[in-house]
Amino acid sequence: MIQPARTRQLELLSPARDVEIGIEAVNHGADAVYIGGPGFGARASAGNPIEDIERLVAHAHRFGSKIFVTLNTILRDDELEPARRMAWQVHEAGVDALIIQDMGLLELDLPPIQLHASTQCDIRTPEKAAFLANSGFSQIVLARELTLPQIQAVAQALPADTVVEFFVHGALCVAYSGQCYVSHAQTGRSANRGDCSQACRLPWTVTDDQGRIVAHEKHVLSMKDNNQSANLAALVDAGVRSFKIEGRYKNMGYVKNITAHYRQLLDEVLEGRPGLSRASSGRTTFLFTPDPDRNFNRGSTDYFLQGRQQDIGAFDTPKHAGLPLGHVARVGVDHLEVELDEGVGPLNNGDAITWFDLQQELRGVPVNTAEPLDATGRRFRVVPKDPLSELKDLRRGTVLMRNRDMAWDRLLRKKSSDRRVAVDLHLEETREGFALSVTDEDGHHARVELAHAHEAAQQPERAEAALREGLAKLGTTIFAAREITLAQRQPWFLPAGALNALRRDAIAALEAEREVCRERLPRRAPVEPPVPYPEDTLSYLANVYNQNARDFYARHGVKIIEAAYESHEALGDASLMITKHCVRFSLSLCPKQAKGVTGVQGTVRAEPLTIQNGDEVLTLRFDCKPCEMHVVGRMKKNVLNQARAAEKQAAREGVPIQFYKTRPAPHPAR
Repeated sequence: MIQPARTRQLELLSPARDVEIGIEAVNHGADAVYIGGPGFGARASAGNPIEDIERLVAHAHRFGSKIFVTLNTILRDDELEPARRMAWQVHEAGVDALIIQDMGLLELDLPPIQLHASTQCDIRTPEKAAFLANSGFSQIVLARELTLPQIQAVAQALPADTVVEFFVHGALCVAYSGQCYVSHAQTGRSANRGDCSQACRLPWTVTDDQGRIVAHEKHVLSMKDNNQSANLAALVDAGVRSFKIEGRYKNMGYVKNITAHYRQLLDEVLEGRPGLSRASSGRTTFLFTPDPDRNFNRGSTDYFLQGRQQDIGAFDTPKHAGLPLGHVARVGVDHLEVELDEGVGPLNNGDAITWFDLQQELRGVPVNTAEPLDATGRRFRVVPKDPLSELKDLRRGTVLMRNRDMAWDRLLRKKSSDRRVAVDLHLEETREGFALSVTDEDGHHARVELAHAHEAAQQPERAEAALREGLAKLGTTIFAAREITLAQRQPWFLPAGALNALRRDAIAALEAEREVCRERLPRRAPVEPPVPYPEDTLSYLANVYNQNARDFYARHGVKIIEAAYESHEALGDASLMITKHCVRFSLSLCPKQAKGVTGVQGTVRAEPLTIQNGDEVLTLRFDCKPCEMHVVGRMKKNVLNQARAAEKQAAREGVPIQFYKTRPAPHPAR
């Protein structure tokens, strides 16, 4: 059972590519938003200047929502000081927490800001989670691959005030986060430094140890998208308190829609759990019906939460096929006639339609014009953007989907939510005039007075109604009137201008009181003396890329500490990806699947497979005891050459690149 002292707040944590998206995440019900700062975030092209971060913080804090900044790449030694300065900058901008991966940061003079352990920390075990909590982390995001019992075991091993965070929606990396080096080995672009080339989304041909083709050009490393909509109550029971949406590259419509979807679901959970509350203030109403299927997705899966499932891969395509639309009724010279399925909304100019060709490859084309052909609104004349002759296998009877709906996009470009904090207003007469007291749903209170003559109302009932109506006019604020009470000996007349000024002053005072009472999240002090790390040996998989990180682990009892893969010391065959996903299992070739099958049991073995895309060849090895797959390969020579050339160039420019190494650099060939 979860410890009774565990935090009772549930946090909806939304992504933001930029400040405008972050503001809308808050407006659509996010209790917290994570966003990249000026640098060192694990999404290379999703950085934001300090002044934008400060503006987002100011908006979020009005509702009691939090802002977390990602500083979650591994860092070279020469990057530690700029990272430290950035940490202080975002702290001074009011940011509530830093999300970090590199333990070298803990050896620096960081500001008193709360620290959260990034998904890149690869947190799968109670022992590692407890170690991080004891090292100063207040919030821990667990690996997406964990099952409910595993999540509960981690939660029970943590101090009661540690927040357990879990991804509930969005794209899935096939590898354990922080344990993928394919991109760096092939291109020099490091996923641990925010620049993944996404080799997992490519088509691969799979062959067995005898060279026989098992799967031809299938996206066997591409996962469907994570969707835990049906499992939120179970996650709460397991100890999860922060529900994270993936998507710092996603657009405004995605963040609005998915945040709204999970806001509604979490509010339903909270209604049945009186002992729990949301982690920020206010209620959000939506001017649209959230629907996660309308955003880019590769199909959905709840991954390993309920145990290993057969159908977790998006093997046919890593693209967004869209929602069912209808079928081609007729093909003209330059147009199609499309008949829509029952209940499907009309086609629009600018929509995009998709279909699978005869080889089951996804095809698509934007719609130039779409005109209804009959009064039913189910048959349309569609002129595609490209000539019909170039659209493969688009023929009569072809089943169509729609992956861009302009009507939906236009809906989400407009104001689509309203978030309000409930407030009670109490107007009373005083000897000199009137006083207005306001109390919000969180118990914050403000009172202002107005000197004004007491004028008897000529129409008492109308005067009282006018006072109530005037006090309720909170439309330009973040508040909504919940209860209005009047305390006066008799109905008084108060001019609208005077009442408006009284209301504005009271609301301003309440907002100021809310800000004064807002407390920054506390920074957890690490346990002293330092607790031992669960292992005494670390390979390149620990991503130690600077001397500070090495010193951190040494202080915690680790005796052998290899350098990160990006240090270019693991030059032979190495595990470039470790994943819970198993290609053999997904292709029904797992020895465990053959148990009990007559004539098959004992003949299927977990022998290595080979995958190939163009000139890229990798080996799949299967570790059946933990039920994991390793993608094995080696670093390309041109990656090494580029890295060495970059080091020499930096040295010539007087800004040498420095990183942790365990052996001297090789002498240049003579």
